[in-house]
Amino acid sequence: MISLLWQGTVTGLLYAIAAMGLVLIFKSSKMVNFAHGAIAGLSAFVVYVATTGALGWPWLAGVLLALSVAVGVAGFAYLAIAPLLNEANTLKDTATTATIATLGFGLMAEGVILWVFGSNIVSLDLPLPAWSTSIVGVRLTSYDIAVLLVTALVVAGLFVLIDRTRLGIAFRAVSSRPFAAAVCGLSVKRVHLFSWIASAILGVVAALLVVPTTFLSSTTVATFMLQAFAAAVIGGFESLPGSVVGGILVGIASNLFTFYVAPEFINSFLLALILMSLSFFPGGILSRRVGARV
Repeated sequence: MISLLWQGTVTGLLYAIAAMGLVLIFKSSKMVNFAHGAIAGLSAFVVYVATTGALGWPWLAGVLLALSVAVGVAGFAYLAIAPLLNEANTLKDTATTATIATLGFGLMAEGVILWVFGSNIVSLDLPLPAWSTSIVGVRLTSYDIAVLLVTALVVAGLFVLIDRTRLGIAFRAVSSRPFAAAVCGLSVKRVHLFSWIASAILGVVAALLVVPTTFLSSTTVATFMLQAFAAAVIGGFESLPGSVVGGILVGIASNLFTFYVAPEFINSFLLALILMSLSFFPGGILSRRVGARV
């Protein structure tokens, strides 16, 4: 049982990283980015092509190239969707039109993956040493340590960025009162673009960490984002700390369900989990205790 809880926690941290990307965009523009998984998946394939085969680049170079591609694609997606988003804001809509547009963009990105990289299933491993140890009956590996360290760096980096920088202050202002922020001279579009770029980077990080535990295909990362979406819903789309809590809860619950019930019903279980969360905690499980602050 302890081992299941530990592995669920490690996996849940990956869901949390991806969920924070979804929350960043929702907080700034009140829309859900359904292209999140496709952009991250495209970047994972870029790393695979760059570090294997004829290119044979170092891992770091491949990751930097993938981050550049993710930032470029995310920036292009936002610029294409921005007119719809602005119109939705003018009409005091909840950016439903822009959200649907992200779904279409995600489908196009998946089509590009199939067109360029094909439908083959490949493996993509992290350049980590083969180290493991056992603590209180729990197997701890170098991969687990890497996930913990990366998650800690991501959370600390976001905290410093949002709480200690001018861009972070602008992000919080736009998230809370977009009209008042615009009247005060803040660039709402710049904040939106920042959230898309930061979200894309988080998506790449999560994808590169989760792919070694399974395989890489045209739909692997997009499927993984269902768990991230569940984490964002449970934690609350208005709360970054809630994403971490939601990710861990989803990771543990999914691990226990897969082990004790049946892995083939995991998607149905996640949908039921989302519906239960929306019924009992529509604002997220932390909303009643810590409010909606970042």
